[in-house]
Amino acid sequence: MKSVSKYWAIFQTTLVNSLAYPGELIGRSLMIVPFMWIFYQLWNVTFNAAGTASINGLTLRDTMWYLMLAETIELSRSFVARTVSENVKDGSIAYMLNKPYSFILYQFSNSMGETVFRALMNAVFGSVVVWRLVGAPPGLSGWTLAFLAIIGSWILNFCTACLIGLAAFAVEDISAFVWIYQKFAFILGGLLIPLDFYPAWLQSIAKALPFSAMVYGPARLFVSPSLDLFANVIMMQAIWILILGLALATAYRRGVTSLTINGG
Repeated sequence: MKSVSKYWAIFQTTLVNSLAYPGELIGRSLMIVPFMWIFYQLWNVTFNAAGTASINGLTLRDTMWYLMLAETIELSRSFVARTVSENVKDGSIAYMLNKPYSFILYQFSNSMGETVFRALMNAVFGSVVVWRLVGAPPGLSGWTLAFLAIIGSWILNFCTACLIGLAAFAVEDISAFVWIYQKFAFILGGLLIPLDFYPAWLQSIAKALPFSAMVYGPARLFVSPSLDLFANVIMMQAIWILILGLALATAYRRGVTSLTINGG
């Protein structure tokens, strides 16, 4: 319990600090407004050109609310990969290892503290725009199930981003890895286009990868809430969190061993 309270305190401190500059928080969150307007124009034309109210089970309203939540997830992510990378490159990780906490859990608590209010503001601004454009959001069950899935999405994203950050032990610059990760999330995660609109063979591949569990799963659950889909999304998240969590623990252990031997 003492260990849990320690990381809870780190989370709370970061959460409060994120409110120190409300102008910056609101300014960043306003980015979702033009994104939603552009998406509406694109998909409105698409549905009109197709001459149908529904494409692969999604209406224009469903698509817009899906994209709102997908963008909220993406825009709310912390820059933990770059933070960890800088800690490794400037040697500050050596000092942090002497502190009475786990470096990984500290970064996780700090990352979650940065994410919560950012996600809330993105959801508020995005919802206002989409509600005005296509109508009311899904029912309460969609919000509830999606919220639980979003927590899994944040954990999964942290494991992946922190693993990329630890790559700084082996390479000097991780920018290329961050760029590749973002593009995979955009395409195979269903950020720009719902996976339902992909060819069947590509859907099968994308839904088996962790990127869909980060973005597509929670967003699809939001507009089409069901216990079967919820169980599937949570199961996929749990599997990939276990795989990437083990990879993260291994990479961290090897990195710390190298740091101990070679200095930092």
